[in-house]
Amino acid sequence: MTSITRAVMHLIIANVLFFILAVFIPVIQDKAALYYFENPEFHWWQLFSHLFMHGSVPHLFFNMFALYSFGAPLERYFGSNRFILFYFACGLGAGLLHLGVNYYEFHKVADVLYAHDYTKEQLIAAFAEGRISYPSTLTGEDVQQMYEAYMTRAVGASGAVYGILVAFGMLFPDAELMLMFLPIPIKAKYFIPILIALDLFSGVTGFSIFGSNIAHFAHVGGALIGFILMKYWQKNLFNNRRLY
Repeated sequence: MTSITRAVMHLIIANVLFFILAVFIPVIQDKAALYYFENPEFHWWQLFSHLFMHGSVPHLFFNMFALYSFGAPLERYFGSNRFILFYFACGLGAGLLHLGVNYYEFHKVADVLYAHDYTKEQLIAAFAEGRISYPSTLTGEDVQQMYEAYMTRAVGASGAVYGILVAFGMLFPDAELMLMFLPIPIKAKYFIPILIALDLFSGVTGFSIFGSNIAHFAHVGGALIGFILMKYWQKNLFNNRRLY
Protein backbone atom coordinates (compact mmCIF):
# COMPACT_ATOMS: atom_id res chain seq x y z
CA MET A 1 0.00 0.00 0.00
CA THR A 2 1.50 3.32 -1.08
CA SER A 3 1.99 6.09 1.49
CA ILE A 4 -0.03 9.27 1.01
CA THR A 5 1.57 12.44 -0.36
CA ARG A 6 0.96 16.05 0.64
CA ALA A 7 -1.21 17.36 -2.21
CA VAL A 8 -3.21 14.14 -2.44
CA MET A 9 -3.86 14.25 1.30
CA HIS A 10 -5.03 17.88 1.11
CA LEU A 11 -7.33 17.11 -1.83
CA ILE A 12 -8.88 14.16 0.00
CA ILE A 13 -9.40 16.21 3.17
CA ALA A 14 -11.01 19.02 1.16
CA ASN A 15 -13.34 16.61 -0.64
CA VAL A 16 -14.43 14.95 2.61
CA LEU A 17 -14.98 18.29 4.35
CA PHE A 18 -17.03 19.71 1.47
CA PHE A 19 -19.09 16.52 1.33
CA ILE A 20 -19.92 16.78 5.03
CA LEU A 21 -20.72 20.49 4.74
CA ALA A 22 -22.98 19.89 1.74
CA VAL A 23 -24.92 17.25 3.70
CA PHE A 24 -25.76 19.78 6.42
CA ILE A 25 -25.89 22.87 4.18
CA PRO A 26 -27.40 21.70 0.85
CA VAL A 27 -27.09 25.16 -0.72
CA ILE A 28 -23.35 24.52 -0.98
CA GLN A 29 -23.94 21.77 -3.52
CA ASP A 30 -26.60 23.88 -5.24
CA LYS A 31 -24.01 26.58 -5.90
CA ALA A 32 -20.94 24.39 -6.42
CA ALA A 33 -22.33 21.68 -8.75
CA LEU A 34 -21.76 22.17 -12.48
CA TYR A 35 -24.85 23.37 -14.36
CA TYR A 36 -25.26 23.65 -18.11
CA PHE A 37 -23.83 27.05 -19.10
CA GLU A 38 -27.10 28.41 -20.58
CA ASN A 39 -28.88 27.64 -17.33
CA PRO A 40 -29.08 30.76 -15.12
CA GLU A 41 -27.76 28.65 -12.21
CA PHE A 42 -24.39 28.28 -13.99
CA HIS A 43 -21.39 30.19 -12.63
CA TRP A 44 -17.82 30.04 -13.92
CA TRP A 45 -16.40 28.74 -10.63
CA GLN A 46 -18.48 25.58 -10.98
CA LEU A 47 -15.95 24.34 -13.55
CA PHE A 48 -13.66 23.81 -10.55
CA SER A 49 -15.96 23.61 -7.53
CA HIS A 50 -17.88 20.61 -8.92
CA LEU A 51 -14.71 18.57 -8.39
CA PHE A 52 -15.27 18.82 -4.62
CA MET A 53 -18.93 17.79 -4.68
CA HIS A 54 -20.12 14.17 -4.53
CA GLY A 55 -23.55 12.63 -4.70
CA SER A 56 -23.11 9.83 -2.14
CA VAL A 57 -20.65 8.20 0.22
CA PRO A 58 -19.75 5.43 -2.29
CA HIS A 59 -19.22 8.07 -4.99
CA LEU A 60 -16.85 9.96 -2.69
CA PHE A 61 -15.10 6.80 -1.48
CA PHE A 62 -14.28 5.37 -4.92
CA ASN A 63 -13.01 8.71 -6.25
CA MET A 64 -10.85 9.33 -3.19
CA PHE A 65 -9.55 5.75 -3.17
CA ALA A 66 -8.51 6.16 -6.82
CA LEU A 67 -6.96 9.55 -6.07
CA TYR A 68 -4.94 8.03 -3.23
CA SER A 69 -3.93 4.90 -5.17
CA PHE A 70 -2.88 6.53 -8.44
CA GLY A 71 -2.32 10.16 -7.47
CA ALA A 72 0.38 9.57 -4.86
CA PRO A 73 2.84 7.94 -7.30
CA LEU A 74 2.22 10.78 -9.78
CA GLU A 75 2.80 13.45 -7.16
CA ARG A 76 6.12 11.84 -6.22
CA TYR A 77 7.12 11.94 -9.88
CA PHE A 78 5.81 15.41 -10.80
CA GLY A 79 6.19 17.23 -7.51
CA SER A 80 3.23 18.72 -5.65
CA ASN A 81 2.82 21.93 -7.67
CA ARG A 82 2.82 20.25 -11.08
CA PHE A 83 0.53 17.52 -9.79
CA ILE A 84 -2.03 20.10 -8.58
CA LEU A 85 -1.84 21.85 -11.97
CA PHE A 86 -2.38 18.52 -13.72
CA TYR A 87 -5.31 17.59 -11.47
CA PHE A 88 -7.25 20.81 -12.00
CA ALA A 89 -6.45 20.95 -15.74
CA CYS A 90 -7.95 17.47 -16.16
CA GLY A 91 -10.96 18.45 -14.05
CA LEU A 92 -11.47 21.57 -16.16
CA GLY A 93 -11.22 19.55 -19.38
CA ALA A 94 -13.77 17.10 -18.01
CA GLY A 95 -16.21 19.92 -17.24
CA LEU A 96 -15.76 21.59 -20.62
CA LEU A 97 -16.33 18.42 -22.65
CA HIS A 98 -19.36 17.60 -20.50
CA LEU A 99 -20.80 21.06 -21.20
CA GLY A 100 -20.00 20.75 -24.89
CA VAL A 101 -21.92 17.48 -25.14
CA ASN A 102 -24.82 19.02 -23.19
CA TYR A 103 -24.83 21.94 -25.64
CA TYR A 104 -25.22 19.47 -28.52
CA GLU A 105 -27.91 17.45 -26.72
CA PHE A 106 -29.85 20.59 -25.82
CA HIS A 107 -29.69 22.40 -29.14
CA LYS A 108 -30.36 19.47 -31.45
CA VAL A 109 -33.88 19.50 -29.96
CA ALA A 110 -34.26 23.11 -28.80
CA ASP A 111 -33.44 24.46 -32.27
CA VAL A 112 -36.29 22.39 -33.71
CA LEU A 113 -38.64 23.82 -31.09
CA TYR A 114 -37.39 27.35 -31.77
CA ALA A 115 -38.25 26.80 -35.44
CA HIS A 116 -41.81 25.90 -34.34
CA ASP A 117 -42.35 29.24 -32.62
CA TYR A 118 -41.02 28.41 -29.18
CA THR A 119 -38.90 31.14 -27.64
CA LYS A 120 -36.16 30.35 -25.16
CA GLU A 121 -38.21 31.95 -22.38
CA GLN A 122 -41.22 29.78 -23.26
CA LEU A 123 -39.03 26.70 -23.29
CA ILE A 124 -37.63 27.46 -19.83
CA ALA A 125 -41.16 28.08 -18.55
CA ALA A 126 -42.25 24.73 -20.02
CA PHE A 127 -39.37 23.05 -18.16
CA ALA A 128 -40.60 24.62 -14.92
CA GLU A 129 -44.14 23.39 -15.55
CA GLY A 130 -42.98 19.94 -16.60
CA ARG A 131 -44.99 20.07 -19.82
CA ILE A 132 -43.53 20.53 -23.30
CA SER A 133 -45.51 20.08 -26.50
CA TYR A 134 -43.37 19.09 -29.46
CA PRO A 135 -43.76 18.35 -33.20
CA SER A 136 -43.98 14.83 -34.58
CA THR A 137 -40.40 15.06 -35.87
CA LEU A 138 -39.27 14.72 -32.25
CA THR A 139 -39.81 11.94 -29.72
CA GLY A 140 -40.38 12.01 -26.01
CA GLU A 141 -36.88 10.60 -25.55
CA ASP A 142 -35.43 13.53 -27.56
CA VAL A 143 -37.20 16.02 -25.32
CA GLN A 144 -36.15 14.15 -22.18
CA GLN A 145 -32.49 14.28 -23.27
CA MET A 146 -32.81 18.01 -23.92
CA TYR A 147 -34.39 18.53 -20.51
CA GLU A 148 -31.66 16.53 -18.75
CA ALA A 149 -28.88 18.39 -20.58
CA TYR A 150 -30.31 21.70 -19.42
CA MET A 151 -31.37 20.83 -15.88
CA THR A 152 -29.07 18.07 -14.60
CA ARG A 153 -26.03 19.19 -12.65
CA ALA A 154 -22.70 17.34 -12.52
CA VAL A 155 -20.66 16.61 -9.41
CA GLY A 156 -17.55 14.62 -8.61
CA ALA A 157 -13.80 14.38 -9.05
CA SER A 158 -14.01 11.55 -11.58
CA GLY A 159 -12.88 13.68 -14.54
CA ALA A 160 -9.67 14.67 -12.75
CA VAL A 161 -9.21 11.08 -11.56
CA TYR A 162 -9.46 9.78 -15.14
CA GLY A 163 -6.66 12.15 -16.14
CA ILE A 164 -4.60 10.72 -13.28
CA LEU A 165 -5.35 7.19 -14.49
CA VAL A 166 -4.08 8.04 -17.96
CA ALA A 167 -0.87 9.57 -16.59
CA PHE A 168 -0.34 6.55 -14.34
CA GLY A 169 -0.79 4.21 -17.29
CA MET A 170 1.76 6.15 -19.36
CA LEU A 171 4.30 6.21 -16.53
CA PHE A 172 3.77 2.69 -15.21
CA PRO A 173 2.34 0.71 -18.14
CA ASP A 174 3.20 -2.70 -16.70
CA ALA A 175 1.65 -2.11 -13.27
CA GLU A 176 -1.08 -4.72 -12.70
CA LEU A 177 -4.56 -3.42 -11.83
CA MET A 178 -7.92 -5.08 -11.26
CA LEU A 179 -11.56 -4.17 -10.75
CA MET A 180 -13.08 -5.02 -7.37
CA PHE A 181 -15.80 -7.12 -9.02
CA LEU A 182 -13.36 -8.71 -11.50
CA PRO A 183 -10.28 -9.83 -9.50
CA ILE A 184 -8.12 -10.56 -12.53
CA PRO A 185 -4.88 -8.55 -12.79
CA ILE A 186 -4.54 -6.58 -16.03
CA LYS A 187 -1.58 -4.38 -16.96
CA ALA A 188 -2.29 -0.64 -16.79
CA LYS A 189 -1.47 -0.16 -20.48
CA TYR A 190 -4.47 -2.39 -21.31
CA PHE A 191 -6.75 -1.78 -18.33
CA ILE A 192 -6.96 2.02 -18.57
CA PRO A 193 -7.65 2.29 -22.33
CA ILE A 194 -10.35 -0.37 -21.96
CA LEU A 195 -11.92 1.57 -19.09
CA ILE A 196 -11.97 4.80 -21.14
CA ALA A 197 -13.31 2.98 -24.21
CA LEU A 198 -16.19 1.61 -22.11
CA ASP A 199 -17.01 5.14 -20.94
CA LEU A 200 -16.91 6.41 -24.52
CA PHE A 201 -19.16 3.55 -25.63
CA SER A 202 -21.63 4.31 -22.83
CA GLY A 203 -21.61 8.03 -23.62
CA VAL A 204 -22.25 7.50 -27.34
CA THR A 205 -24.83 4.72 -27.10
CA GLY A 206 -26.56 5.71 -23.86
CA PHE A 207 -26.11 2.13 -22.60
CA SER A 208 -24.32 2.62 -19.29
CA ILE A 209 -22.18 -0.31 -18.22
CA PHE A 210 -21.27 1.20 -14.84
CA GLY A 211 -24.72 2.37 -13.75
CA SER A 212 -27.04 5.33 -14.26
CA ASN A 213 -26.44 9.06 -13.77
CA ILE A 214 -22.81 8.93 -14.85
CA ALA A 215 -21.28 11.80 -16.85
CA HIS A 216 -19.33 9.55 -19.22
CA PHE A 217 -18.04 12.36 -21.40
CA ALA A 218 -16.63 14.11 -18.33
CA HIS A 219 -14.52 11.00 -17.76
CA VAL A 220 -13.42 11.03 -21.39
CA GLY A 221 -12.64 14.77 -21.21
CA GLY A 222 -10.43 14.33 -18.15
CA ALA A 223 -8.64 11.40 -19.78
CA LEU A 224 -8.09 13.37 -22.99
CA ILE A 225 -6.53 16.36 -21.20
CA GLY A 226 -4.40 14.00 -19.13
CA PHE A 227 -3.09 12.37 -22.30
CA ILE A 228 -2.41 15.70 -24.04
CA LEU A 229 -0.55 17.11 -21.02
CA MET A 230 1.52 13.97 -20.62
CA LYS A 231 2.52 13.96 -24.29
CA TYR A 232 3.42 17.66 -24.09
CA TRP A 233 5.50 17.24 -20.96
CA GLN A 234 7.07 14.12 -22.38
CA LYS A 235 8.21 16.10 -25.39
CA ASN A 236 9.15 19.46 -23.88
CA LEU A 237 9.58 19.58 -20.14
CA PHE A 238 11.31 16.49 -18.81
CA ASN A 239 14.43 16.34 -20.98
CA ASN A 240 16.39 14.73 -18.16
CA ARG A 241 13.47 12.71 -16.91
CA ARG A 242 11.72 11.14 -19.84
CA LEU A 243 8.23 9.72 -19.38
CA TYR A 244 7.43 6.32 -20.77
